[in-house]
Amino acid sequence: MSQPPRPAARARAAEKPLTGRLRPPGDKSMSHRALMFGALSTGRTEIDGLLEGEDVLRTAEALRRMGVRIDRGEGGRWTVIGAGLGGLGEPDDVLDMGNAGTGARLMLGVVAGAPIRAVFTGDASLRRRPMARATAPLERMGARFEGRSGGRLPMMAIGAARPAPIDFESPVASAQVKSAVLIAGLAAPGRTQVIEPRPTRDHTERMLRWFGAEVESDGRAASVMGEAELIGRPVSVPADPSSAAFAAAAAAMTPGSEITL
Repeated sequence: MSQPPRPAARARAAEKPLTGRLRPPGDKSMSHRALMFGALSTGRTEIDGLLEGEDVLRTAEALRRMGVRIDRGEGGRWTVIGAGLGGLGEPDDVLDMGNAGTGARLMLGVVAGAPIRAVFTGDASLRRRPMARATAPLERMGARFEGRSGGRLPMMAIGAARPAPIDFESPVASAQVKSAVLIAGLAAPGRTQVIEPRPTRDHTERMLRWFGAEVESDGRAASVMGEAELIGRPVSVPADPSSAAFAAAAAAMTPGSEITL
């Protein structure tokens, strides 16, 4: 029977230089958006580098339940056959978003801009998180939400048959809230604007432009022109810098290492 390595052997193994090339997992925030915007587009969206973590897969399954075809092909390339704005169907079961806070709040915006109903839930952690920051402006646009006290999941979302464009001055800086409002605004007749107390990440604005929406932004303010026609486009999800930090730190601590991320 082989014996476990002695402490000195383990130490030598730990000091072995790290070399080679590594692509960290895809960015989660952009993976959620790539699936959603592909679903709201007409035509075909091909996605490379999608993060295949539980949160993103929950978003993919929720969109499938609304009638969107989403397939994983060879080499990790995902294909979304979009339903277009107004083309989503009413899901026949509860949308379980697991622990995906970003996925849940952005999907509330997707449903708010469509004439459908959907019930959202999640795991114990997500069910404790309030959704009111996102649902309050969406209600001004004509959607309705019926959830637990404090605006928590499980929650019924009732989309607006004809969403109204709004100017919303958010009391908090939140890319999730901003994104939910802009996504719902895609179906509204006119311009929807969100003003924040300070700038937040602009993944939604950049990706909506790529899919063909008319978007304006100047840091704190972002707006989208409604009744947009999104067209399916190829998306290459960039690798996540925060995930890359683990490999970079390991290489930095190990003498003689040289890796390319």
